[in-house]
Amino acid sequence: MKVLLLNGSAKSNGCTYTALAEVAKPLEENGIDTEILHIGGAPVRDCIGCGRCTSLGGVCTFDDDIVNEVIKKAGEADGFIFGTPVYYAHPSGRILSVLDRAFYAGKKNFAHKPGAAVASARRAGTTASIDVLNKYFTIAQMPVISSSYWNMVHGNTPEEVKKDLEGIQIMHNLGKNMAWLFKCIEAGKEKGIDSPVMETGSKTNFIR
Repeated sequence: MKVLLLNGSAKSNGCTYTALAEVAKPLEENGIDTEILHIGGAPVRDCIGCGRCTSLGGVCTFDDDIVNEVIKKAGEADGFIFGTPVYYAHPSGRILSVLDRAFYAGKKNFAHKPGAAVASARRAGTTASIDVLNKYFTIAQMPVISSSYWNMVHGNTPEEVKKDLEGIQIMHNLGKNMAWLFKCIEAGKEKGIDSPVMETGSKTNFIR
């Protein structure tokens, strides 16, 4: 089993990374491999809805390294943690651009795999940011993992985040809950319980 943790901050070892690293600890303790993928500080273009990813077999036509790498790694992962800093009570624009394109082109690589969102802030805007990221999970039929409180840490530096003892506890409990769900899914598979087959084809486009 493997969890891909996506660092949506431009800083590779900042507050968001610190939170993700704490989530990874109980996962590793439960024998689950983890990888923290930093999406980097280079510009990431938005999805333009061109639809070419369909004809390309689930690959984004704009090959700027990170999005297609996320899609590829998503196919190899069993679960996901999306981490973001809070900018103006909202996730970083960079993680939204990556996820818009990754889910548009490669949603099948995420389907039915557990996911969770983590937000890091100096003070406020965390719950709104988590809500935005949770929407990706719910459109891809992914179980959403919770913790003992909302999945957030507070601090302006990694050192301050580590002093947020409740936040660190939340990250640990999040990792434990994800590890537990993995075990439940594996037990279900052993009993012959497969992922549900979704109804498709109906789009009520006239609703405004």
